[in-house]
Amino acid sequence: MQLRYSIFGESHGPAIGVVIENLPSGIPVDIEFINSELDRRRAKKGGLSTPRLESDLPEIVSGVFEGFTTGTPLCAIIRNGNTRSGDYSRTKDLARPSHADYTGRIRYGGFNDYRGGGHFSGRLTAPMVFAGAVAKLWLKEKGIFVGGHILRVGEAEDLPFDPVHIVPADFQKIASRTLPTISEEAGKAMEAIIQQARMEQTSVGGIVQCAVTGLPAGIGSPDESLEGIIAKNIFSVPAVKGLEFGLGFGFGSAYGHEVNDPMRMENGRVVSSSNNNGGILGGISSGMPLIFQAAIKPTPSISRPQDTINMETMENASIEIQGRHDPCILSRATVVIEAAAALSVMEAILDSMTDSATDSTTDSTTDGRS
Repeated sequence: MQLRYSIFGESHGPAIGVVIENLPSGIPVDIEFINSELDRRRAKKGGLSTPRLESDLPEIVSGVFEGFTTGTPLCAIIRNGNTRSGDYSRTKDLARPSHADYTGRIRYGGFNDYRGGGHFSGRLTAPMVFAGAVAKLWLKEKGIFVGGHILRVGEAEDLPFDPVHIVPADFQKIASRTLPTISEEAGKAMEAIIQQARMEQTSVGGIVQCAVTGLPAGIGSPDESLEGIIAKNIFSVPAVKGLEFGLGFGFGSAYGHEVNDPMRMENGRVVSSSNNNGGILGGISSGMPLIFQAAIKPTPSISRPQDTINMETMENASIEIQGRHDPCILSRATVVIEAAAALSVMEAILDSMTDSATDSTTDSTTDGRS
């Protein structure tokens, strides 16, 4: 059965949460680790993110008993406490540019909760991080690790992951930094850009690079490609507008002899001397590190005057957004991208295990009839 998760709640509602279905039983639910992952997503003081601070302490209401998953649906909620809905009631009919106010109003006939973006808010990534932390705990038992870093903010760039040799122990060191970067110097340059954007009443976007190590070859299929499963989850993260695997769009200006990944045997396993394909061939994992980049757009909520429409009167209008907003969400988005990747890889592995079991049953039946 396919791993499924459903996120519920609104930014200014009483709570947000997630239901995860078809989880294997017996996963150790390390609350300390889960809380540390949620803390990475929480807003921090210092001007790098929104002033809205939430405790983000999860309450597990089903699916866990005596510290382990039971195999039944796991449901967890996170209470909302620090809301200021008045910031939104004054402009509820004005579509905030590049937000989902207009599309959400059309899709749901005006019955959607507009406060703080409602169900379209980045606040809803907290339950995803919870679900991703559970997936990481399951993957860890199989020697599979997921980590990420900010590759770019504005014009500032970090060092990329070594596409062939990635040390999982480095993930924790990167995650412990104010801005999760490989190079501390790059992190300082990014901080300066974010602070400048805040002072200029605007915002700035960037790129998150994510890697999965320890993933064996053979996960995924042409019908349910590993890239497709990852893309489905990554694009459910608000603000993601681009995704590339390995060299990605760099393939568009390259020649085959430059970017093919030569293969060889090493200590009894198949490896490649380069990894331009990002660890996936034909929709199936190759055994090399899985690497992808996700582009994050600048936070749409900025304090400058902008042209828009009044959705009630359908007339032109202007808006100057007030409230508490992130000048850049990259410091918080990295763990969210990791969570989406962990859920994707877990789903793909469970699908492969189901396929293998089905194939074995079919083979056994066929042998019995011959």
